[in-house]
Amino acid sequence: MELDLENPLQAFHDIHADSVPSLFLIESDHMPSHTYSQILQATDFDISVRRQTISLILQFSHNFDPFLSYLAVNYLDRFLSTQPITEGKPWVLSLLAVSCVSLALKMRRTEFSVTDIQRDGGFIFDTQTIRRMEFITLGALKWRMRSITPFSFINFFISLFKFKDPPLRQALKARATEIIFKAQHDIRLLEFKPSIIAASALLSGSHELFPLQFQCFRKAISNCSYVNKEELFGCCNVMQDIAMDGYESVLDIVSRSNTPVNVLDRHCSSSSSDSEKKTNTSEAITSTTIRVERDIKRQKISGFRNNNTFQLSQIQQR
Repeated sequence: MELDLENPLQAFHDIHADSVPSLFLIESDHMPSHTYSQILQATDFDISVRRQTISLILQFSHNFDPFLSYLAVNYLDRFLSTQPITEGKPWVLSLLAVSCVSLALKMRRTEFSVTDIQRDGGFIFDTQTIRRMEFITLGALKWRMRSITPFSFINFFISLFKFKDPPLRQALKARATEIIFKAQHDIRLLEFKPSIIAASALLSGSHELFPLQFQCFRKAISNCSYVNKEELFGCCNVMQDIAMDGYESVLDIVSRSNTPVNVLDRHCSSSSSDSEKKTNTSEAITSTTIRVERDIKRQKISGFRNNNTFQLSQIQQR
């Protein structure tokens, strides 16, 4: 049966509700080793190997849906956490990337050609070589190919929010999914369980989309018996950085030519028509608006983190 990352145990459970406890119970079996994140942070070579191989995976899988590349990277991290790669063999990275993509395609029941996915990849491997590497990968992963990922927990956590409007529910799910895709490359999240990553992505998304309801959403998730609150808030802080990466830079790009100094310079040097004065006034208003929006956003982010710390201290005292 085709692997659905939102419901990876559908082949074993007819009723989704019955599979939820199982997901939380076995999710750790689908993670890299607990020392993997520390090793990556301590060794430049290992983090370079991961970065290069992920780049190859994205290259080989760019014609398929992003869930496939996410699954392939999950296989990669679990493999690298138990099977170190030696230096001086760049072809191994290509073979490993092709193997992870090929296994993900098979689990997703997607038709493909090994020749097609290797196009523009540099090294070209025959089917027999790829198959041998697949078996090595399968052994390292202990044949646990129906990966439990953050997507497996999204629907469960959203159900705790009691949305009455389906479009709002879908908007939050879409934003959380986007954040999860973006977060996979960050090695800081490799130590967190998939369920914690899912919960953090939803909280980050709800903080952006529904700030007035954020406190209720956070309470709903933090009160869930499956969630470790300390891990949740630790992951939330990292996730917030990832989610907002690029947001302020967009404002900076827009405002670069409309800073108060530039507007003032143009205003002082202008002694001509009323239309130029109106333009300068408009630019000043735009610049002020942008700076205010940026300051508000920074305050929101700061409030998110401060509230997390406050909430955690409250929980620990109870």
